[in-house]
Amino acid sequence: MLLPRKKTPDIDVELVQGGQFDLASESSKRGTLICFYRGLHCPICANYLTELDKKIPEFKERGVDVVAISSDTAERAKTMVDNIGATQLRVGFGLDLNKAREWGLYISTSRGKTSIGIEEPALFSEPGLFLVGADQSLYYASVQTMPFVRPHFSELLGALDFAIKNDYPARGEYIGAL
Repeated sequence: MLLPRKKTPDIDVELVQGGQFDLASESSKRGTLICFYRGLHCPICANYLTELDKKIPEFKERGVDVVAISSDTAERAKTMVDNIGATQLRVGFGLDLNKAREWGLYISTSRGKTSIGIEEPALFSEPGLFLVGADQSLYYASVQTMPFVRPHFSELLGALDFAIKNDYPARGEYIGAL
């Protein structure tokens, strides 16, 4: 179980745009927003990533870098980038599902073709959104069992503004007796 204010697992994946995303090497002022998405087969992911791509400048203004990651192959991830017309979003691929579990993501099995006619992989992770501090500690996490009802990026930006202004700490770190 990931805990706020504690180090997150390392993650290192290739990027569609070339190069690597290595969380340990990130150097943004306030951290990195990691958006784990289901893959090319998910139309909701396509809409979500389209919105995220548009919000990149607003996250950068606040000192937060952004990456979207799936267990898709390079080809499928590149097709997703092309389909959504992403111009700013770094997109990683080849997420090992054991690593996905380390992050607390749920794993699903294929149900065949989706509503957009694309075959689901045999296994893939469900969505998760994580804000990881510059020190690689967990600040915010949202993990889902379904593709529906995801956090809104505009609300996250507003929360980030509040947290920055008030030096608001990550919450949910207590693990003592109840």
